[in-house]
Amino acid sequence: MTTTTMTLGAALNAGLRRALEHDRKVVIMGEDVGKLGGVFRITDTLQKDFGDGRVIDTPLAESGIVGTAFGMALRGYRPVCEIQFDGFVYPAFDQIVSQVAKIHYRTAGAVRAPLTIRIPYGGGIGAVEHHSESPEVYFTHTAGLRVVSPSNPADAFAMIQQAIALDDPVVFLEPKHRYWERGSVDVDAEPELPLDRARIARAGSDATLVTFGALVTTALQAADIAQGEGHSIEVIDLRSLSPIDFDTIEESVRRTGRLVVAQEAPVFCGVGAEIAARISERCFYQLEAPVLRVGGFDIPYPPAKLESHHRPDPDRILDAVDRSLAA
Repeated sequence: MTTTTMTLGAALNAGLRRALEHDRKVVIMGEDVGKLGGVFRITDTLQKDFGDGRVIDTPLAESGIVGTAFGMALRGYRPVCEIQFDGFVYPAFDQIVSQVAKIHYRTAGAVRAPLTIRIPYGGGIGAVEHHSESPEVYFTHTAGLRVVSPSNPADAFAMIQQAIALDDPVVFLEPKHRYWERGSVDVDAEPELPLDRARIARAGSDATLVTFGALVTTALQAADIAQGEGHSIEVIDLRSLSPIDFDTIEESVRRTGRLVVAQEAPVFCGVGAEIAARISERCFYQLEAPVLRVGGFDIPYPPAKLESHHRPDPDRILDAVDRSLAA
């Protein structure tokens, strides 16, 4: 075992490096991914080590980046696109949902698109407009796309390699607020879970708290506070948003009888809404209280100085937990 401590951003860099070493068909492309190493330095030194034919600086044109990568995927390459910020993905939206997501179905299974689209998403860094979006539900609603999001360095290292190795297109959402969070990574270990499986981040018995991405750390903080108040909260890290591992959630809720779902995106029509509906159907007779959701407000993402009021914090999550326990 070769275990080391690294940030989530460094773990992504190490995972991309491993993928480039493993398969010469893997190429990385995007704005400033080469000489600069990306805005968040996730691709730092990769162009120096693998050349500008495999780590490609592109023009500032997201539709062109994804469109070109799609064509390369059809020719047998495994492109990894970087979208600099979440709010910049929309010019490429047509390429992603109309072409990339549908080619396998359109060709009756004859053509695959092994394409990974990396998107830093969510708030927490005090950025300006269009730099703190939560666009996950647009992609989870689109059949043909896998959508995943790691919450810690170990998962970031493993999941980026798993995504690149898949023959399916993957929207890989990176919680930018956690890029600098450190954790242990065993760089020689096989992945502990398949890409589409959820992870029980903390065992508990009184209520189930489901979340993903940057809010997993927040949920664990809330569970620590609840423990001090005598409540045992089970925290589930989704990891995969499409497909969702409903079996793991259901098994937990059948034990705890209560479910709270947290997300950074607005609550209306979000990932949490789908989980609430499915678990209400599957665990109707085991639920001791209604499924509750916590999320951002139904507004455009606010200015940086107000984002702490918009993003769910431990207090807002615990308020929902308390209401569930009191029902």
